[in-house]
Amino acid sequence: MATAVGDDPESLMTLVTVFCLKNLRRTMCYSDQNRLRLRPDVFLPSEICDRLVHAYMDLVHTDSEFEPQDGFFQLFSDPRSTRITRLHLRDDFIRDRDLEALAKQDLMELHLSSCTRVTARGLRTLLRFRHSLLSLSLFGSSSLFFRPACDDEEEEEDEEEDPRAHTLDRSFSFQGFSRLRVLNVGGLTPELDVESLLTPLPSLSSLDLSGVHVPRPAFLAQWRERLASLVLYNVELTEELIHTLLQMSKLRHLDISREHQRSSKFKMTRKILSSLAQGLVDLVSLDISGHIMLDNVTVPALEDALGRPSIEPSKSSIYPFQELKRPLQFLGLYNTTLCTVTHIPAYKVTGSKNEDQILNAIEAYTEQRPELAHRAINQLFDIARIQHCSQLLRALQLVITALKTHKYDKSIQVTGSAALFYLTNTEYRSDQSVCLRRQVIQVVLNGMEQYQEVTVQRNCCLTLCNFSIPEELEFQYERVNLLLLKILEPLRQDESIQRIAVHLCNALVCQVDNDHKEAVGKMGFVKTMLNLIQKKLQDRMCDQVMEFSWSALWNITDETPDNCQMFLECNGMNLFLDCLKEFPDKQELHRNMLGLLGNVAEVRALRPQLLTKQFISVFSELLDSKADGIEVSYNACGVLSHIMFDGPEVWAMEEPQRSEVMDKMWAAIQSWDVSSRRNINYRSFEPILRLLAQSGAPVSQHWATWALYNLVSVYPAKYCPLLMKEGGVILLKRVLELESSHQETKEMARKVMDQCENFKEDAMDTSR
Repeated sequence: MATAVGDDPESLMTLVTVFCLKNLRRTMCYSDQNRLRLRPDVFLPSEICDRLVHAYMDLVHTDSEFEPQDGFFQLFSDPRSTRITRLHLRDDFIRDRDLEALAKQDLMELHLSSCTRVTARGLRTLLRFRHSLLSLSLFGSSSLFFRPACDDEEEEEDEEEDPRAHTLDRSFSFQGFSRLRVLNVGGLTPELDVESLLTPLPSLSSLDLSGVHVPRPAFLAQWRERLASLVLYNVELTEELIHTLLQMSKLRHLDISREHQRSSKFKMTRKILSSLAQGLVDLVSLDISGHIMLDNVTVPALEDALGRPSIEPSKSSIYPFQELKRPLQFLGLYNTTLCTVTHIPAYKVTGSKNEDQILNAIEAYTEQRPELAHRAINQLFDIARIQHCSQLLRALQLVITALKTHKYDKSIQVTGSAALFYLTNTEYRSDQSVCLRRQVIQVVLNGMEQYQEVTVQRNCCLTLCNFSIPEELEFQYERVNLLLLKILEPLRQDESIQRIAVHLCNALVCQVDNDHKEAVGKMGFVKTMLNLIQKKLQDRMCDQVMEFSWSALWNITDETPDNCQMFLECNGMNLFLDCLKEFPDKQELHRNMLGLLGNVAEVRALRPQLLTKQFISVFSELLDSKADGIEVSYNACGVLSHIMFDGPEVWAMEEPQRSEVMDKMWAAIQSWDVSSRRNINYRSFEPILRLLAQSGAPVSQHWATWALYNLVSVYPAKYCPLLMKEGGVILLKRVLELESSHQETKEMARKVMDQCENFKEDAMDTSR
């Protein structure tokens, strides 16, 4: 059987890792005086430990239901029972104590990305790893170089201000980090002298100085025989720096890109690019994004248009790159005029000319350059909206990664959620796996959780509308309902968001089991919908929000007595009367309201609350309604049928008289067309079947028989099997045996039985 791309099941290792992390105390840990400890018989090799920490970080960032474990990193403090070699930590929930817990490990690779709450205490821990570290990234973690005002752990926990406001620690040195080959100090605070900090590292082969102030670039020449990768993103280029770069004969990757053209005085000339292409003969990757290019860099337009696009250096539209010995593996031309030329001598190019360049840009810049990724995702959004996205799966995966990585970046969340709306619509649906669509739902819900901002909320709600509801959202059922109810809490919510959220709420409680409905009811669903209705009443406005809210209440009260009771307790009946009075001609509204009251009337314990002169008079009047075909009249009659079923002894009113109401019910039923197509959906006939085998209210019995005949004759394939499965035929036979049953009720009962019999025979006839 063919499956969608990317629909492979999760590996057993992944499933087990996540299960252990979500059930630490039931698997490899125990509690000791409320502290998490590793079981004494457990030994975890580095492959397992590295994977556990990586999966833990992923869960913290992407699964809102996963609670970060206090003392988690303490589990890896003893190298006799755990071994960690590669550690990638990010964002502000990592503290000094987490790093200290790992001080005895022989770390080979440590990445601290945007760990803004790790201070100079963390630097002291860093010194413990100097004999083993091969790769270190401190990208965006400049707070490491600042001492907190108080070095006490308890004090630190309460500290809310930015650690950078504290004292700069100039004492740290990389002396002794003799094995370090890869270093990223991107975003290093300008108060530190980068030259004196890095000089003790003779063995570096890869260096990232993104956004770092480099006043004396000549010091980089000390690595000219070793450095294979140098990143100088957002570093101001000067003649001295270019001169130094040309000495780096071993460079394979050079990044001298910028975020903005306007922020630089430097202009990229043909001479500079030629000297780089000729001088750095081992270069396979170059990024010059964001630079102003002088006109003489590219061939004339007429020459550029000749022939099919080629990556051969000799045919390059960019003059300096005709000097290359072979095409580059990667060439960054994002936010430059060069990305628009025809012949570019590189296998992978970032730019904004076409979908491929844009996707390459998102891929290359997401992790450490959200400002560029945001722009590229915006361009992808335009492609998905206006044109057609030809690399759908890659595009979706890249946007999902960006949204996960930058959960707290509002601009990424706005553009990413907008792009997801177009990338998940019907046009692309068949190419998407269950696994991929679930990832989309997860990041959309993360965005809704993180941002109570109009644009993000609207984008996320609209994207959820692209999914089959409730089926595709059921794995996050309670979470999505809670988020939608939270959106609907402020009564002065943006009108469009309110409409979409109520529509989603309605769809989520339609066709789900009663356990789900009860759970959502306990979250405050009924109260929220009634508040919306109350607000619309005050504004004297019957719009989609009003109609969807009543429809949602109809769905959530279906065979769910607790929710029916909540409706009554929250003043629902008075709102029903007020809406009838305020909007006498709104047929759809009347149908939804009466459908809901039919559910309330099915609950025997609640029916006495409907037995008032006011309510019975209203239901009686609605028997004559021609609104929405027969639906309003039918539902009003259903409500009264359940009330009549309880017998004359409960009818304590003098007006209207029970017999009078019953006569009106008979007249209404006889006025309906039994072949009417219905705007209603029954999941069970149990409430109707309850009314059949009884003699206290023949009109209730007749309403129930009419309802069954209408449904099995108009929709035999759907309702004949349901009726037979629920024992309806046996109950109809009893109707024929009861003396109290009216003759026309018996005739209709026979028709229902015949219909089911014919359906059975048709189903068995295999000749057609």
